[in-house]
Amino acid sequence: MASIKFDKVIKSYGDVNIIKGLDLDIQDKEFMVLVGPSGCGKSTTLRMIAGLEEITDGKLYIGDRVVNTVHPKDRDVAMVFQSYALYPHMTVYENIAFGLRLRKMAKDEIDRLVTEAAETLGLAHLLDRKPKALSGGQRQRVALGRAIVRKPSVFLFDEPLSNLDAELRVQMRAEIANLQKRLGITSVYVTHDQVEAMTMGDRIAVLHDGELRQVGSPLDLYDSPANVFVAQFIGTPNMNVVKMTISDDGQQLVHPDITIATPAQWKEGIDARKGKEVFVGFRPEHVREAEEHEWTNTADISGVVKIVETLGHEVVVHMALDHEQKEFIAKMDVHKTPQIGSTINLHINTDKLHIFDGETQERL
Repeated sequence: MASIKFDKVIKSYGDVNIIKGLDLDIQDKEFMVLVGPSGCGKSTTLRMIAGLEEITDGKLYIGDRVVNTVHPKDRDVAMVFQSYALYPHMTVYENIAFGLRLRKMAKDEIDRLVTEAAETLGLAHLLDRKPKALSGGQRQRVALGRAIVRKPSVFLFDEPLSNLDAELRVQMRAEIANLQKRLGITSVYVTHDQVEAMTMGDRIAVLHDGELRQVGSPLDLYDSPANVFVAQFIGTPNMNVVKMTISDDGQQLVHPDITIATPAQWKEGIDARKGKEVFVGFRPEHVREAEEHEWTNTADISGVVKIVETLGHEVVVHMALDHEQKEFIAKMDVHKTPQIGSTINLHINTDKLHIFDGETQERL
């Protein structure tokens, strides 16, 4: 098995830096998820590990070895792509065995490894079928099987579930996560879907514009986002973020529609910024009607209902503040769904606030 380390890695195309000095340590046997919006550099990062993209500057380690100039076939990694990349004229058995045959492995050993992988993935009864006779989920399992039989030091996954329907995605992400735990192989998984990231990864690395914005466990990122970008990217629905001004005495956070007494846990950071602007974040589950909570410290907020999304167990309500048409979101009891166009009065749980510097957008 192997750890992976990016040491000030830069990837450029001409004068354009795609990856801007990446420092990231991925531990042995860890399931690391790279997440971020389209164009953030996550797939490029994965392809550098695989050796499919050259590194412009910095060092990339797999284990104790610098692999900047090591050929892809000599890196001991296996990659599962967004497209299944199966050979249509080959059976499931032949697709899984293809890489082993290229290595001129003995037939008995190939049989053993393919059978073992097929049983692990529930494919044993499908070994004689060709890809056109398989469902999307079965094809994805074949692609996984082809990677597993190589017994690599590192698994790389490049958005492998994006071609599947919603129900199958949920099933497959659980299967991949469980498989990785059983095999104990260091794995790097790329996705733009933060729900996948939150449910699968031991840790998540959030990339934006070629830079690492935060790395940590799913709960670390959710409960303590390092900056406004991570705060709004991680979590569904998005965190509400409102620009407010710290009062001159530091006792309040002020906005035309909201006034919040300075929470004790933020006092030190706020006292250093008296009179300045900050970004104040609060998640939709921390906005409630008065009778629906038992919070001790709250602030009032009201808004005009613009959109109502009924999810069955709850309703997500999009509202606009009075003095600006900035939207904020609350999760509410589905049996108390408000009418579109109505004005409702709510409480914010101020013990659950997130506060960020008005200029750097970093957490205080």
